[in-house]
Amino acid sequence: MSEQKLALNEYLKTDSDYLRGTIKEGLDSSVTGSFSDGDQQLIKFHGFYQQDDRDLRNERKEQKLEPLYSFMLRARVPGGVCTPKQWLGVDEIASTLTSSNSIRLTTRQTFQYHGIPKRNLKTIIQGLDREALDSIAACGDVNRNVMCNPNPVESKLHAQAYEVAKKLSDHLLPHTRAYAEIWLDEEKLLTTEDETVEPVYGKTYLPRKFKMAVAVPPDNDVDVYTNDLGFIAVAENGELVGFNLTAGGGMGSTHGEVETFPRLADDFGFIKTEDVMKFAEAVMTVQRDWGNRTNRKRSRLKYTIVDHGYEKFKAEVEARAGVKFEPKRDVVIGDRGDRYGWVEGVDGKWHLTLFIESGRIKDLPGKSLQTGMREIAKIHKGDFRMTSNQNMIIAGVAPEDKATIEGLARKHGLLGQVLTQTRGHSIACVALPTCPLAMAEAERYFPEFIDHIDALQAKNGISDQAIVVRMTGCPNGCARPFAAEIGLVGKAPGRYNLYLGANFEGTRLNKMYRENIQEAEILAELDALFARYAIERNAGETFGNFTVRTGVVKAVIDAAKDFHG
Repeated sequence: MSEQKLALNEYLKTDSDYLRGTIKEGLDSSVTGSFSDGDQQLIKFHGFYQQDDRDLRNERKEQKLEPLYSFMLRARVPGGVCTPKQWLGVDEIASTLTSSNSIRLTTRQTFQYHGIPKRNLKTIIQGLDREALDSIAACGDVNRNVMCNPNPVESKLHAQAYEVAKKLSDHLLPHTRAYAEIWLDEEKLLTTEDETVEPVYGKTYLPRKFKMAVAVPPDNDVDVYTNDLGFIAVAENGELVGFNLTAGGGMGSTHGEVETFPRLADDFGFIKTEDVMKFAEAVMTVQRDWGNRTNRKRSRLKYTIVDHGYEKFKAEVEARAGVKFEPKRDVVIGDRGDRYGWVEGVDGKWHLTLFIESGRIKDLPGKSLQTGMREIAKIHKGDFRMTSNQNMIIAGVAPEDKATIEGLARKHGLLGQVLTQTRGHSIACVALPTCPLAMAEAERYFPEFIDHIDALQAKNGISDQAIVVRMTGCPNGCARPFAAEIGLVGKAPGRYNLYLGANFEGTRLNKMYRENIQEAEILAELDALFARYAIERNAGETFGNFTVRTGVVKAVIDAAKDFHG
């Protein structure tokens, strides 16, 4: 039997001269606002995607114009930490070089720009570089932005965990100089040995994207089990001693294709802090060598572990790391939400968590969010910390500055909004009009949908109960909908698949409850379930656990067998 043909992207990577392709030539061309098909795949490794405004697509087609192409650029910000000075630079770029004139906080603790014309790409990247920021490996078949618990209340332990996250991000960057040559005008250096260019990735990089997160218990705000590779911090006497390692999580699936499924990571055991890089490299190189390169729909690490088996994968990782896993340490994984408002840290400084609906920082009528963040950045002496729930922490505020910063936040609508428990735990992806994969609305419709959920909870007397609700425009799952107690996944305009049954802590997936339904039916179903929940729930029982206990949906124990079955 002949070997299966590799996926097209594999040939593109191999022939790209380490991610250079013809990007520079495409950038210099003013004939079109787009890049070639091949370069559209390669530019992802440099941190951006080509998009067009789908709201205007038909109109422009009638006018015999090419689509209104623009680009989404995502930055690499390990752990979501940046300085006020950096933020001012980020804001200036958004205000002058993008058509969206906004900044969007992502579900992976970074920010991204939308509406960038091709002619501005290089200027933006050079602007980020001046602020010691970059977009290297923010997208593409590489290790992407490394998440870390952003709340600095546990200052010492958080700082130690953050340093690990930053080292992971820096150590596992692609080594190619393509980014520096194309965007920063650095000279190309001659190399003689191909294998030395990318010692971890090799010439074909990874089969698919790779995501990491560092969690600091009891918080699970990074949704650690949804990542390809997770590190759950273990402390002794307040000092970091190591991590419980998890591997094989991932949210993406494809509608109607049962061989694809979301999955939560497996626990593999405890590793010492000094061995983190060894294990990270070992897991990544096993995925590099064993991962599926023929079918990109089944190319994530989760499928590699399922296809080869847990024990075989574990043994290979241990062999490559040169260290064996120790037994998993006991830690408590809890709330995935952010702690809004002021919280005092152990260092005596204050930290203000701001709720940013769907992560969009933009000046709106009555809410000048972007201006407010800018004004705070001008006087703030600590740092900014983006959360994986698309919010912002003004961290490290001295007691004497607390009133001033709170005043600015209230003046500009960053504080003072009515925030229910459920709204505070809910997130959505960008979806329409820019995401080319979106089948339905998410960000633009989600605030209205949560209004409906809030009203139903109030009607049924359960407003005090936080419920994790997430919405995406497609099953790629950027807002991690399959780990939500209520997950809405776009199927067509105005239509969604409704998923129920994940637990509040993020250690169990949900399962489809209703397929391809519209708002009225979704709300009717949830109204009936909320009514039951109000009467039948056990003491302290969360909504997701209730739906499983009462048989509304079956628990997903083994995603490969249970998610679709």
